[in-house]
Amino acid sequence: MRRCEAALTVGLALCALAAGKPQRIASTEKVVLLPWKVELTARTDTGAAVSSLDARDVHVSSQTVRFRLAPELGGLSLELPIAGWMEVRSAEARERRPVVELEFCLAGKVSKARFNLNDRSKVRHPALIGRNVLKQGFVVDVKRKPGKGPACPR
Repeated sequence: MRRCEAALTVGLALCALAAGKPQRIASTEKVVLLPWKVELTARTDTGAAVSSLDARDVHVSSQTVRFRLAPELGGLSLELPIAGWMEVRSAEARERRPVVELEFCLAGKVSKARFNLNDRSKVRHPALIGRNVLKQGFVVDVKRKPGKGPACPR
């Protein structure tokens, strides 16, 4: 029986190597928005299909969206192309949010993904990492301490 368990463990390990081992991340991690090098804390949410970013003073034009990052993050004003729209349900109502594509660094890995823009001033973390980012080679390890993975450039 132990030989079977050992063989299974080795087989699973080889499969993980062949498939490209996913980067383990904690339930909260530092994310660096590129190219601006703005560092923020993000919470992972496997229930969220798309990631979300704290955006203030959001102004939508026909093809772009202008917004400010939170004052704690430097209050940087950004204007980006709208990559789409997303309807989000909450306990109170349905909300339509603009979606932008952002380049970012998470656990030492530079990626691009879509983020919906939302005022997250009433929650603890200015960004939410959803499944659209996780499926790019990340796995959440709730036992892992934040910041234990590879560092991102600052």
